[in-house]
Amino acid sequence: MATPDNLIDAMTAREGATYVLVHGAWHGGWCWNAVARILRAQGHQVFTPTLSGLGERAHLLSKAIDLSVFIQDVVNVLEYEDLTDVVLVGHSFGGLPITGAADRVPQRIRQLVFLDAVVLEHGQTAFSRLAPEIVAQRIALSNKSSGGLSIPVPPASAFGVFEPAQVALLERNCTPHPLKTFDDPITLNEPVGGTIPKVYIQCVDPVYEPLQSSRDFVRAQEHWTWDEIATGHDAMISAPAALAAKLLRYAS
Repeated sequence: MATPDNLIDAMTAREGATYVLVHGAWHGGWCWNAVARILRAQGHQVFTPTLSGLGERAHLLSKAIDLSVFIQDVVNVLEYEDLTDVVLVGHSFGGLPITGAADRVPQRIRQLVFLDAVVLEHGQTAFSRLAPEIVAQRIALSNKSSGGLSIPVPPASAFGVFEPAQVALLERNCTPHPLKTFDDPITLNEPVGGTIPKVYIQCVDPVYEPLQSSRDFVRAQEHWTWDEIATGHDAMISAPAALAAKLLRYAS
């Protein structure tokens, strides 16, 4: 199979870059496997942490898991692995822990990448960025399925994933998401991302409508780079090569 031109161009990315890839709601570090393989094959260091209560850490699920726990999950990777000059990527809900981590340890980060992600300002919650009917539905589903502990996993189609093998991957590995993280305000000392370079990548085929408020916010900001990728919301699943090509360019 021929290598896409955009991937060839991206292979000029600086050697030895460090990526930390943070998953979104219901997912885990496993969702980055295909992207991580491509980045590592180009000589880069890649970390794919799983947030508390999800994926292989689902056994830790509890009502004590709030947004600050997710943020600390990411900060701990950066600090305990002693990482610097990091390209920090957050997909969907993962935009929140990378925002919090950038606020706490900005000196460790060289680039923030928000992949079809939620973006909040100080004091806002993830629910505040969603339409009221979506919020009501998720709370009702959480109450019915787990007594308000977690939000059950949506169908793969909600993530723009339709290919049978990819659908099976999501159905096998996605886990309920801690409800409290959606209703917990983010605490920031600086504007989103501070002075760190920031790029927002929208997945446009199909568009994931619940994120429109976050996109509108980003579009109104100065000093953000805007990019798009022609695949569904779970780009790391449905288009890993195209996504890796973009991430390689952001390390150049």
